[in-house]
Amino acid sequence: MTHTPSPAARRRPFAQVDVFTAEPYRGNPLAVVGEAEGLTSEQMQRFANWTNLSETTFLLPPSDPGADYRVRIFTGSEELPFAGHPTLGSAHAWLEAGGVPRQEGVLVQECGAGLVRVRYDGGRLAFAAPPLTRYEPVPEEDQLRIAAGLGLPRQALLDASWLVNGPEWVGVLLESAEQVLALRLDYVALEGLAVGVIGPYPAGREVSFEVRTFIPGDAAAEDPVTGSFNAGAAQWLISTGRAPASYVASQGTVLGRKGRVHIDAAGDDVWVGGSAVTCIRGATEL
Repeated sequence: MTHTPSPAARRRPFAQVDVFTAEPYRGNPLAVVGEAEGLTSEQMQRFANWTNLSETTFLLPPSDPGADYRVRIFTGSEELPFAGHPTLGSAHAWLEAGGVPRQEGVLVQECGAGLVRVRYDGGRLAFAAPPLTRYEPVPEEDQLRIAAGLGLPRQALLDASWLVNGPEWVGVLLESAEQVLALRLDYVALEGLAVGVIGPYPAGREVSFEVRTFIPGDAAAEDPVTGSFNAGAAQWLISTGRAPASYVASQGTVLGRKGRVHIDAAGDDVWVGGSAVTCIRGATEL
């Protein structure tokens, strides 16, 4: 049967981009709709829910004269002011579609959180981590609940901090990457909290940390690779002397992925980078 689109629908460019990997199907997929002018928030949200991915983005002309393009970012249930893998994936799709930034080597993305700079060199992309809008210790009662949700004794949590930069992450530091990989979650105990867990690898490994992020109640309860959390975690760990100025984090291992997040602190900026590859190209009637 031939599908007849509604009269208001039109064909728009569509791409599914794998982010934080150079190897297709080993990172975190993102749906990107180009030429999204004319779509309502309700239409965007409905389409994002339908893709069943952690996020879907919509590319629009900028409203800020300092931006190269504007992006709106949706999970299956809500719009986000900022998110990491949608930032890099949207920048990748915009460049592939022929976008030319005003400044060589740097593009400026406009989103709900403001303007975000993205560096690119023809390979890896990196965004400047936005400032943390909530950065403070986690109360003891919440740490007890998080420990129970992670299936760990309270003393296994070496530290915990709010790391809010759009998404409302709680960051948890464990003693080792091995502990992070072995976690078995009680999502009911964690309800209402978005928790990211990080643990170090022994010195001399290809990667310095293993990361896992959990969003109870979301379509993807464990996110394969998470730019926003890695951004906040880098700011936290580097500023407290627990991580070097440059390192690589691994994420998605237990999901069969091979996400790699490249962190580089330079001056006042913490850059969060990764590769991206387009796995699906086409159009959508929307």
